[in-house]
Amino acid sequence: MTVKKEDVLAALAGVAAPGGGTLTSRDMVRAMGVEGGVVRFVLEAESAAEAKLLEAQRPEIEARLRELPGVTSVSIATTAQAASPPSLKIGGHPAPQAGPQAIPGVARVLAIGSGKGGVGKSTVASNLAVALARAGRRVGLLDADIYGPSQPRMMGVSRRPASPDGKTIIPLVAHGVTMMSIGLMLRDGEAVIWRGPMLMGAMQQMLGQVAWGTLDVLIVDLPPGTGDVQMSLAQKVPVSGALVVSTPQDVALIDARRALDMFSKLKVPVVGLIENMSTYVCPNCGHEAHLFGHGGVAAEAEALGLPFLGELPLDLAVRLAGDAGTPIAAGEGQVAGAYARLAAALVASGAA
Repeated sequence: MTVKKEDVLAALAGVAAPGGGTLTSRDMVRAMGVEGGVVRFVLEAESAAEAKLLEAQRPEIEARLRELPGVTSVSIATTAQAASPPSLKIGGHPAPQAGPQAIPGVARVLAIGSGKGGVGKSTVASNLAVALARAGRRVGLLDADIYGPSQPRMMGVSRRPASPDGKTIIPLVAHGVTMMSIGLMLRDGEAVIWRGPMLMGAMQQMLGQVAWGTLDVLIVDLPPGTGDVQMSLAQKVPVSGALVVSTPQDVALIDARRALDMFSKLKVPVVGLIENMSTYVCPNCGHEAHLFGHGGVAAEAEALGLPFLGELPLDLAVRLAGDAGTPIAAGEGQVAGAYARLAAALVASGAA
């Protein structure tokens, strides 16, 4: 029998929360992932004291869930909301700036771009960030996809960042990566309906008002296309380099060329190209298929005289890991190994 998320939530609805109510009525259950028999989620308390009480309840909650038919393992993390939620407003007209200004403490800024959506750019960004952190680098991850922020889900965080003074934003840390996303400042499902100047203002705030600390590299997950956010990034900070992600088929490569042309016009050096969803291996019979073609990105890199950084497979485990909030690069296996090799190549080249 396969357990469903609804079954888990129903069981949690019967668990009393510290201070009254239940875990579900108090909206304490966040970032839940239920895949097969594995159940993972975060319990978010309103204070550090309440989080300690929840931590004491955790063994009992895990035992209750393991009694559900189909559950093989349970993993629960407890956290507390920020004592001082940010009062600053994100988005607005950007403040005047003479030119690109370095982010204090950040050695390199590495942009991850694509010409079109759906090629797995955000998945590559989150997994590369985790792989670099596992390689010993101090890594930041900025989710600059303002209209479609996905990094909070992929990195398994939902807590609102703190802002002690209403100006400085304290980023969150997940899987060894310091991260910030506009999605952390929004209610679940809330749309961002902004014109260009507000996008530019938000970018300026997330680059300059976030306390990034000391980082070897800040990875910026750009939105698809060639628009305001990409221009704002290049205008506001010195970008060390860019990675362009594409799938192998012609329709994706057409847009990837536009992204490469954009970085050239913005005077951002392209570190290399990555072919995502390159190969699919059937888990049942082991047959290897190339659903989107194969080798197109490598051929494009050779034609343009740019480095080809490697192929990444199309694998169900990647999707499951991202939905569950634990990037596959945080574990072991073939796909994690591919990201580890990519991270090692970037470190060796000095790009990260």
